[in-house]
Amino acid sequence: MKAAPDATRLSLGDFFLSDSEDPLRPSDDWTRWRTQTRWATSLYEQRLLDGPRPTTRLHTSEDQLVVNMASYNYLGMGQDPRVIAAAKRALDRYGTGACGSPLLSGMTDLHRELELRLARFLRREDCLLFNSGFGGALGMMSGLLRREDVALLDEKCHISLVDGVKLSGARLVSFRHNDVDQLDELLGTHRGSRRMVVLEGIYSMDGNLGNLRAICEVARFHGVGVVVDEAHSILTLGAGGRGAVEYLGCERDVVLQYGTFSKAFAGVGGFVAGPRELIDYLRCFATSYAFSCALPPSVVAGILAVLDIVDADRSAISRLASNSEYFRAGLHRIGIDTGQSCTQVVPLIMGADRKRLYEQGLALRAQGLFLAVIDFPSVPEDSLRFRASVTAAHTRSELDQALRIIQEVLAPEIERTADSPSRWV
Repeated sequence: MKAAPDATRLSLGDFFLSDSEDPLRPSDDWTRWRTQTRWATSLYEQRLLDGPRPTTRLHTSEDQLVVNMASYNYLGMGQDPRVIAAAKRALDRYGTGACGSPLLSGMTDLHRELELRLARFLRREDCLLFNSGFGGALGMMSGLLRREDVALLDEKCHISLVDGVKLSGARLVSFRHNDVDQLDELLGTHRGSRRMVVLEGIYSMDGNLGNLRAICEVARFHGVGVVVDEAHSILTLGAGGRGAVEYLGCERDVVLQYGTFSKAFAGVGGFVAGPRELIDYLRCFATSYAFSCALPPSVVAGILAVLDIVDADRSAISRLASNSEYFRAGLHRIGIDTGQSCTQVVPLIMGADRKRLYEQGLALRAQGLFLAVIDFPSVPEDSLRFRASVTAAHTRSELDQALRIIQEVLAPEIERTADSPSRWV
């Protein structure tokens, strides 16, 4: 395999502060680094020729068939013929796009139907749709917060939530991951300010759950509201699929549930559900809602179909949990560290050797396995990783094939570095 250049010692974090004199011109060092590492970064922006199916084809020199464990299609709804048919019917009736913001002309009867359906599904008073998961989180946070407010976020919250706080001008305070004692201390420190606590249901890089019960208890003691990002947990946790809030029995303690449609719903966009008056307020002050074109009606129709399917039959949620447990157990037998993952989001933690990470990523792809490569600053520099997304649509044969490839490519490396624990966190 091609030897990596010395440039693999660097990451995106080394180029955030550019030494270019012109903001419209990247630095020469950046351009040189991108050229030198092109062999490694070919693992990003890969083109799927058949979409996010459990087994799909990647556009490589040979249009390679791979087991796909990089896509978020958690319930397999992206290929469900009932969902596709609903989207096609809406496409025939409404056309390709909404062609207007929801406040002006983009709201259709389908959009409002989905808002009401989601509100009922989540047992909330109302719901608001966004045309982007990232943009929705950004708009929600910046719409709620003002300059003198304090937002206390778990340190592993998604960057969209962090950027939303920054956009609002409010004070961003991070507490250690799931550390209730530090949160309690920080809430006391900022007594007197308007405060809110934000965490995730399932953390997207680690696959573990937010410490929701304890966090809600501390927030309640301080009289502070809680917002939960259910992006990876909606339709994947809880007996009814209502997310971590349902799964952990905290529905009454959480003010707002935020979620995205790009994971288990197999669509695009986001939503926030909660008290009617607060949702109405966000309609006017969440700028990514008021000043963005509404979701295409065909996407909305597909999401409604997914809700119909899950309401009638929740077996896909159980199958997802079973597949996830099976895959994690297989990784543990090989000797792969999956951290604290207990869900369908499964990290394969590889340590600090960036060059080796990309070499292994290329080897995995060559053998027919597509995993997401996660580098700093998305994760700490000493725990670079691959991330696997298990779905309900994966067959045991596909999971076994993925495990065989992982064992062939990664197990020899685990044995080779057994005496160097710093390489394998």
